[in-house]
Amino acid sequence: MRKFSISICTFLLLLVAATSLEAKALTFDELPVKQSSKQWSVQIGEAEKGKNLAKPVKGKFHTYSIDVNNIGKDVYSVEVNMFRNEPNTKTKYSLFGCPDGQECNENHYEMAKSLAKQMNNGDSYHGANFLMAEIATELEVEIVWTQDKHGRPLKETFTFTAE
Repeated sequence: MRKFSISICTFLLLLVAATSLEAKALTFDELPVKQSSKQWSVQIGEAEKGKNLAKPVKGKFHTYSIDVNNIGKDVYSVEVNMFRNEPNTKTKYSLFGCPDGQECNENHYEMAKSLAKQMNNGDSYHGANFLMAEIATELEVEIVWTQDKHGRPLKETFTFTAE
């Protein structure tokens, strides 16, 4: 009888340990989620739906939207980058690639200045629908900007993690 009791206790202990070690994916229980600093506000929300927009695929990826607002001083140029992690590696994977057939750095500086002008006028950087792999447990939104034409680049990172 004593061996049976020890076996049951051991089984229950292993069951509790196994369920607590379950991998966590980055999912948001409640949307939108928002983080802010003195300069920027980043909000992750529900993805917009449409005929030509990506749809979530169970077991592969979720879809979300993003809005970045300049809530601080005017800026001269700004770039928004998004990365996700992957289990068992320190490498972060970009959620954006280069459009087919285009050089990644082509018009890069002009695009950063144009985005800054748009954001200085009160418009947000809006991504209607982006894909996030289910295996990811972290979303990193990196904002790099300059205050003036000859300014040093500044960077803020907003990290959203699985709970």
